[in-house]
Amino acid sequence: MKIAIGNDHVGIELKPVIIEYLQELGHEVKDFGAYSNKRTDYPEYGKKVAEDVAAGNSDLGILICGSGVGISIAANKVKGIRAVVCSEPYSAKLSREHNNTNILAFGSRVVGAELAKMIVQNWLEAEFEGGRHAKRVEMIADIEAEEE
Repeated sequence: MKIAIGNDHVGIELKPVIIEYLQELGHEVKDFGAYSNKRTDYPEYGKKVAEDVAAGNSDLGILICGSGVGISIAANKVKGIRAVVCSEPYSAKLSREHNNTNILAFGSRVVGAELAKMIVQNWLEAEFEGGRHAKRVEMIADIEAEEE
């Protein structure tokens, strides 16, 4: 699978850990930055990753900022994106099973490296269940279409 990853300056130390983990799992990783701890603005990276995923250039995306919240909000502004911020594995798993999320976000000030790997693992291993959940995901897409 191709996975796009992006972060702001706060996520700079956790990103290489996640990239290495993803590569160990056999995934191709596209790194959209940031590349230093110099202050940056998270919406820029949320947008880059979201646009790549929405265009179908990557299968999924992962975003890292201080809390995961701001960068996920930015990503969710891109049509077709269902980004979730998670600080534990169970919600990550359910977000894929029930909401067919295509971007995972978390905060480097909230989770450590090992917990972040567990969150990523549970998210990647989960599959969309469809059924009654498909109708709800379709309803979300309808709301998005109304906004255009």
